[in-house]
Amino acid sequence: MKLILPLDLVADIEPHLPANTQIVRVDVEGNLDGDASDAEVYFSWFLSRSPMLHKILEAAPALRWHHAPNAGVNHILTPTYLQRDIILTNGAGVHGIPIAEFVITYILAHAKHLPELYALQAERHWKRGFAIQELTDATLLIIGAGGIGQEIAARAKPFGLRIIGSRRHPQELANFDKVVGADEWRSLLPEVDYVVIATPLTPETKEFIDESVLRSLPNHAYLINIARGGVVDESALIKALTEGWIAGAALDTVNSEPLPSESPLWSLPNIFITPHTSGHSPKSKQRSIALFIDNLKRYQAGQPLRNVVDKEAGY
Repeated sequence: MKLILPLDLVADIEPHLPANTQIVRVDVEGNLDGDASDAEVYFSWFLSRSPMLHKILEAAPALRWHHAPNAGVNHILTPTYLQRDIILTNGAGVHGIPIAEFVITYILAHAKHLPELYALQAERHWKRGFAIQELTDATLLIIGAGGIGQEIAARAKPFGLRIIGSRRHPQELANFDKVVGADEWRSLLPEVDYVVIATPLTPETKEFIDESVLRSLPNHAYLINIARGGVVDESALIKALTEGWIAGAALDTVNSEPLPSESPLWSLPNIFITPHTSGHSPKSKQRSIALFIDNLKRYQAGQPLRNVVDKEAGY
């Protein structure tokens, strides 16, 4: 069997491969060091984008399985990609822990006024009188109660939050007080204190956090996006933050990354912007490789793979 592997991961993966496995290395530009025409498996890495991916597809006509480390795969499912009959698996669950920790950080930073307190320390200014909040009994809505959403709930519940989740097929889940179906969350917006977007970007979710959603939230609500920038109508969000429809937002992802310096998002006082870093962890790489190796064993044994993407649904 022949695999296409990222050049910088070969040393980590090769010791786990059967002796007869052949490897074609690929660099960050999509350049291959060998013949990939009979390669069956491709493990891409985070720098993969459409031109590079299409280059791999052209070089590997026999490709049967592609594993991507990302949870979101909207950038992979291009018309060219969808023409091929390739099993796609993703990294759902791999980044749940660090992202969930970041979400708790965003919530605490807002509730405890940490940005203002840091600024006061830098100015050597002793000031009191902040309207510091508790999390106990506050309501958290997690739009997308999948792997990441469930990791968020597990870490939020000990703080005493009431947690509502939404998913396409609702079911009882640990740490959630209620799980509702798709779009049912809209009727709950007026009672929400924190909203976390943890849903994939699909045609159905594109800019679904729009003006109507933002106007339905109470003016003390705080919005957190750790999903994809495209799920939020940024012009509506800018208006909401400028006019005080909601109290603030934390964005780990935006429509255009890197966020252009001229974007008005930078200058809003009630926003916390992080550079798509919530999933970063020294353990992410080893979790990604462990998932791939486990799936490779399943692939070779003809067993069902973990994290198979429904390409029609987009996740």
